[in-house]
Amino acid sequence: MAFSSINPTSASLLEQLKTSDNSTAWQRFVRLYTPLLYAFARRLGLSAENAADRVQDVFAILAAKLPEFCYDPGGRFRGWLWTVFLNCCRQHGRHVDALDHAGPAPSDLLVPDPAAEWDEKEYRRHLVTEAMRLMHAEFPERTWRACWERVANERPAAEVAAELGISVNSVYQAKVRVLRRLKEELAGLLD
Repeated sequence: MAFSSINPTSASLLEQLKTSDNSTAWQRFVRLYTPLLYAFARRLGLSAENAADRVQDVFAILAAKLPEFCYDPGGRFRGWLWTVFLNCCRQHGRHVDALDHAGPAPSDLLVPDPAAEWDEKEYRRHLVTEAMRLMHAEFPERTWRACWERVANERPAAEVAAELGISVNSVYQAKVRVLRRLKEELAGLLD
């Protein structure tokens, strides 16, 4: 499949989620953000069962809220997501004791630091890795491998070119095409 025949996408995944019938965008969003939501649950001290319930609750809330959500490039999407998660736990806590005794009550936590256990570097690495895996099928295998070997495995372009039977210039072109698509995929998500 040539790069130009890739399914057209919006400027960001968040824009794609505004239509309720975009199951591909939702699948991507869930795959990218489920680990972050579980990190939030660990921070709150939720049991595995309660964490799974809250993650599902948050995705249900997001399905209703994201169609009206306007991303502010100056804001932090992750911070907003933390607030949604925390409010979900607070709401659930009014009806059932959702937290294990080992963790703090959600009302005792401050909102400013949404990823104490998941630092910025790990968050970005996760998003980039998952987006790359999701995008793999959008490129011819040789193009994909050229970029992956050059960028992810940090191999010299000449070595990759020799292994794949392509020119060094083709390796660099593959890298540019895949990384440009990656930038589109992650627009608005890496805040």
